[in-house]
Amino acid sequence: MPRMTARSRHEEHRAATPLELFFDLCFVVAVAQAGARLVHSLAEGHLGHGLAGYLAVFFAIWWAWMNFTWFASAYDSDDVLYRLVTLVQIAGVLILAAGVPRAFDRSDFGVCIVGYVVMRLALTSQWLRAAHNATDAAECRMARLYAAGLVVCQLGWIGLLFVPDPVRPWAFVVLAVAELCVPVVAERGSQTTWHPHHIAERYGLFTLIVLGETVAAATVAVQQALDEHEALGELLPLAGGGLLIVFAAWWIYFAVPIAGHLSSNRRAFVWGYGHFVVLGSAAAIGAGMEVAVEQAVGKAHISTAAASASVTVPAALFLLTVWALHARHFKRTPVQQLTLPAAALAILACTFAGERAVLLAGVVAAATVALGVTLSRRTVEGHD
Repeated sequence: MPRMTARSRHEEHRAATPLELFFDLCFVVAVAQAGARLVHSLAEGHLGHGLAGYLAVFFAIWWAWMNFTWFASAYDSDDVLYRLVTLVQIAGVLILAAGVPRAFDRSDFGVCIVGYVVMRLALTSQWLRAAHNATDAAECRMARLYAAGLVVCQLGWIGLLFVPDPVRPWAFVVLAVAELCVPVVAERGSQTTWHPHHIAERYGLFTLIVLGETVAAATVAVQQALDEHEALGELLPLAGGGLLIVFAAWWIYFAVPIAGHLSSNRRAFVWGYGHFVVLGSAAAIGAGMEVAVEQAVGKAHISTAAASASVTVPAALFLLTVWALHARHFKRTPVQQLTLPAAALAILACTFAGERAVLLAGVVAAATVALGVTLSRRTVEGHD
């Protein structure tokens, strides 16, 4: 069997591989399923059920992606065995995606957990392989702790199927916290050699995929509404505002090179875990656009303000979280620091602007980008 040894954190030209990109693309199916169920719940006015289901399902999707991404950054040997085991994980992802509607609608996580079992068996074997080929006792112990943590948490998820319905949401939260603690506990004595530039690229690519899914979902919603209602006057402002929001989200996320900030596990864990909000809100923007379209053509049973909020709230949350994780570390003046938080508040205020709320929010997002670019240039020129 070929050896699986840790890659260097200082390796040059470390980039995402075609297999990793393939892995990410398969998650689009699961993200799309979660977004579609959120649209249905919000359009019917079931806000509490929709948000609870979306957060639970998106956590399952995001955490499965996280598990593989950080492991691959440290131990991607790209040999035949590694590729085959990764393909097994992809099969588990597709099973997970198939179970999303049941989990969302009826809190039936049975199929999702089967998908997790498939993924976890594959990933656990990878960690045990890394432990077998470890170069020292500390690294071996760390890899074994990861493997043990995966197994224990997975047994907990299987046990969730037998928990009474009233207790299940609380049990879910406990298990989710336990999952988040596994990397923290495993890496106390020895740290994985994840690569900062590789991790930043992987997160960036997955963010692009989620934003792409947002554009696709909104486009399909507009197309269907046009086919059924010919409501061009109502839909053009929505489409224009939605595009401006997505364009601004892309610009703001990639405005600064974050890899240099990921200089320790503490920073990397906060940044990596915080992306649950970044990715979840990015995907929710697309779902919100679909809800807004349905409301504009009379198919959603909610008010205009509620439909607008389904777009403006995740958009504001995206800007605020990207500022907290990315931008604030690179801003040099108080005005620069306040730009994104103020923009988030302004976009929230657009919720109450009536039928043009989404368009106005898009204009605010675009103006935020323009202001940010201008301030950055002035700051650079002032230091020249």
